[in-house]
Amino acid sequence: MSDSEKGAAINHREEADMTPKQGVEVDTVHQDEAMKVLGAYAGDEAWTEAEEKKLRRKIDWKLMPVLCATYGLQYYDKAMLSQAALFGLREDLGLLTGDRYSMSAAIFYLGFIIGAYPAMMIAQRYPIERVASGIVTLWGICLILTVVCKDYKTLYTQRFFLGLLESGISPMFMMIVGSFYKKNEQAMRMGIWYSCTGYVSIISPIINYGFGQINGGVSSWRYMYYFSGALTIVWGIILVFVLPPDPVRAKGFSERERYILVARLKTNNSGVRNTHLKVAQIWELLLDPKFWTVFSIAFLSMIANAPISTFVPIIIHGFGFSTLNSLLLMMPCGAYAGTLQLLFPYLAYKFKNNRSYLVFIAQMGTVLAALLLWLLPLSATGALLFAVYILPSVGGGYAVLMGHQIANTAGYTKRSVASSGLYIGYCLGNFVGPLCFKKGDAPRFEPGFIVVVVTSIIAGLLALVYRGLCMWSNSKRDKAGTTEGFDHAYEDDLTDKKNMQFRYIL
Repeated sequence: MSDSEKGAAINHREEADMTPKQGVEVDTVHQDEAMKVLGAYAGDEAWTEAEEKKLRRKIDWKLMPVLCATYGLQYYDKAMLSQAALFGLREDLGLLTGDRYSMSAAIFYLGFIIGAYPAMMIAQRYPIERVASGIVTLWGICLILTVVCKDYKTLYTQRFFLGLLESGISPMFMMIVGSFYKKNEQAMRMGIWYSCTGYVSIISPIINYGFGQINGGVSSWRYMYYFSGALTIVWGIILVFVLPPDPVRAKGFSERERYILVARLKTNNSGVRNTHLKVAQIWELLLDPKFWTVFSIAFLSMIANAPISTFVPIIIHGFGFSTLNSLLLMMPCGAYAGTLQLLFPYLAYKFKNNRSYLVFIAQMGTVLAALLLWLLPLSATGALLFAVYILPSVGGGYAVLMGHQIANTAGYTKRSVASSGLYIGYCLGNFVGPLCFKKGDAPRFEPGFIVVVVTSIIAGLLALVYRGLCMWSNSKRDKAGTTEGFDHAYEDDLTDKKNMQFRYIL
């Protein structure tokens, strides 16, 4: 073993010294389930950086493809409405009257809001891989039922239940990443699966372009839903076998690998898994100004997601392009969004304490795009397309924000509810956003883009406020004489507020 590896092993041994001895019964109500792994391990408690790096790569290959495939499929299904709208869905279901199309997009997120917390409570209590598999399978069934909708009323009902069923996936994925990775590793991994919202937007127009060529029989938009619904059902069934649930129960790891996997996460000061709901942690979260600041950022920033996920094909069509070309011209928008959703989390991973600044910069990119779409004449087609393509800048900031909140929240119940709360803010923004884009304002949608400019600026400023709140909390703990440490990482399921050794990242 090299000198550097010996040094690393000594440091890791110090982390592991806090583990209980073999044979000690673990109180999983107050303590984390990771204690079972630590208490049962009788081997060498030190490990090298090389071992940890190899193990991290193994986790990546087991977890990331599954999360990416699932989330990419979710966004493909969720955004299907905007592409189907170009192929007769609005005409067939009576969505051209008033703002029915906007409401059909908004009501989806009403289902999200109602379903997010129950889904997370179920996922905390029961095996998360089974819950995720059941949810994905059911939403696939619900999605394929779009083809039987006869009017806007039945579509509203179908969209509401689709949102209700899809609502738990993002909060669950945030929790899974938080339970497998260290704080400094989380942002990048959040970005990897979240970037699929962009990259799937490169693939989906090509697929739906093909379905758009079908003539005869049922409307071409119905073929889109047959395909995506069937694909989702199949993947939902597979998911229960391939999704690693948490470090304690994940398959395919040796006893030593599982020990390192759990012991290395002590530095998170937030635990791995605890199945017992703790009401006191929920109340603490609801009284925490940092939580409400992040909630507000998610809500305000996601108002911009309405033109991105629901109106981009219609906006491009309004520039004078054909239906099929409007679909294909979405592809650069997806490429930009996916790349930014990877780049910003990478920067958060590479450079310490810059996350709030990255969220701010992302918001300003969306502000620029909305200003151009508001103020430029329709004749400036090239500049308007550029604005459409950079409109999803907000996604890069949201990818960072998810990891930021998980890393800054401890206590398993508190973290579960916080991830759901962030997603409810996301859903509220997505619910309000489409209602700001009225049919009568087409093709420019000027009032809608004015709203996007204002809310995006406020969201960016709130990111800086959140940074200030975290700095103030860290400073108070430093002045009190308590240094950062990991003595209570698993033993007490302490929250970030109760554990004075916890430090917030910026």
